[in-house]
Amino acid sequence: VRRFLLEYAINLNEKRLLMNENLCPTCTKELEWDGRYHCADCQQHFIKIGYCPACEAELEKLQACGATNYFCNQCNELKSKSKIRFIFKPVV
Repeated sequence: VRRFLLEYAINLNEKRLLMNENLCPTCTKELEWDGRYHCADCQQHFIKIGYCPACEAELEKLQACGATNYFCNQCNELKSKSKIRFIFKPVV
């Protein structure tokens, strides 16, 4: 039973990450928005960085007319937001 619960927790956390929830990489609590991503528990600000699912290059964020798109300069194409791997990097 303990192993099942551990696997369930890991799968739940992976699903939360795949759904692109904005979770603190340190404590996994939901990040707040104050003009930047902020973790109240860790007292840390973060920037959200997207990486290309094909080549792992950092993506360029394009914003126009209320829409946000991500472009890979290495692959030279737009990338689907649902397939992008996002990480939160601490602001120093």
